[in-house]
Amino acid sequence: MGGSLSRGLWLVLGLAVVFVAGLLYLNGRRPVSRVRVAQVARVDLRSMIASNGKVEPVVPHTLRARYDGFVSRVVAVEGKTMRSGELLLTLDDTQVRAQLEQARAQLAAEAADLRAAEAGGRADQLVRLAGDLRAAEAQQHLLQRQHDALTKLVAERAATQEELEKNQAALERAKADVEHLRKDREQFEHQVTLDRERLALSVGHWQAQVKDLQEKVNSARVVAPANGTLFSLPVREQDFVRTGDLLADVADLRNVRVRAFVDEPELGGLAPGQKVEVTWDALPERTWLGRTETLPQQVVARGSRNVGEVLCSISNDQMELKPNTTVDIRIQLSERRNVLAVPRAAVEVAGTGRYVYLVDGERLRRTEIKVGISNDTQFEVLEGVKEGDPVALPGDAPLQDGMVVRVDSAS
Repeated sequence: MGGSLSRGLWLVLGLAVVFVAGLLYLNGRRPVSRVRVAQVARVDLRSMIASNGKVEPVVPHTLRARYDGFVSRVVAVEGKTMRSGELLLTLDDTQVRAQLEQARAQLAAEAADLRAAEAGGRADQLVRLAGDLRAAEAQQHLLQRQHDALTKLVAERAATQEELEKNQAALERAKADVEHLRKDREQFEHQVTLDRERLALSVGHWQAQVKDLQEKVNSARVVAPANGTLFSLPVREQDFVRTGDLLADVADLRNVRVRAFVDEPELGGLAPGQKVEVTWDALPERTWLGRTETLPQQVVARGSRNVGEVLCSISNDQMELKPNTTVDIRIQLSERRNVLAVPRAAVEVAGTGRYVYLVDGERLRRTEIKVGISNDTQFEVLEGVKEGDPVALPGDAPLQDGMVVRVDSAS
């Protein structure tokens, strides 16, 4: 009985020793990380900028109210293709027409006064002043001759001094009358000159008023300024509009442009003529093609971003893209064919260097590479690796040089 118990105890102790030794062995082993790998491969690589933008007509025709008034009739329908000169809507022009008639009457009166001023003044006033002056000058000349005769007669004692003095007084009054009438004529001529200048300005003012009011009356019939699509018609019948309010937008939507908002760090790679791809969430299966046209001249704040606004011409033959819609845009900066590439996720950036982790047996080897162009998912590799090399992709554990790994078979 005692021997059997002793053997059982030794068996339990032996198993315990084996278990403890196993735990110590397992705890002493370094953990092995599992990593996914990608092969360095040759691809056709395109460097792209991805951003968003807004669709605009290339040549928009915006029609605005020229005066305050009510919309009397709307005959067009938003989205309809219009011909140049086709009626869109009309505005009530009753008040503007009344103002036009008043302005025309005022212009006619001012023009008549200007013609009189240009002819030297009112004819009746001019004739009266001229007649009075001639009569006064004739009286002065008569009295002057009498004065000369009386002076001789007084010297010869054929006339009295009293007669000469009476003549002298009458002559002085005649001279004063002539001088007064000459001043009146000068003042009249001066006033005519002032009136002519004033009236010329007034006539010019009323001519401008008549022209402006006539244009307002003409604008009561709002017509399509060119062939195109009526893509905006924000007013309805009996709406009251104020001067400057939008009435309609018309444009040829077969060719539109996209104002792309490109982040400041990516502006350096832009150039005119680069290929553009546009997508719109409303039609996810469609892609529109175009090219960059106008590069930004400044950087502006847009929300939390600093962007440059790049204008891109887009072909819109089916007129599916609508003005003012927000779209996604990809601009192709460059394209390289049959180049070595690695996934962007496999590239580690440290300072100015770029590195990948090559899988060398069971360990990782940190290797510096020289990169070329890139896109959202890949880098072109110019130096450092060769085609077919396996590079590790980041996982749960940080990648390190010399790290022991196990390749995930699912990669």
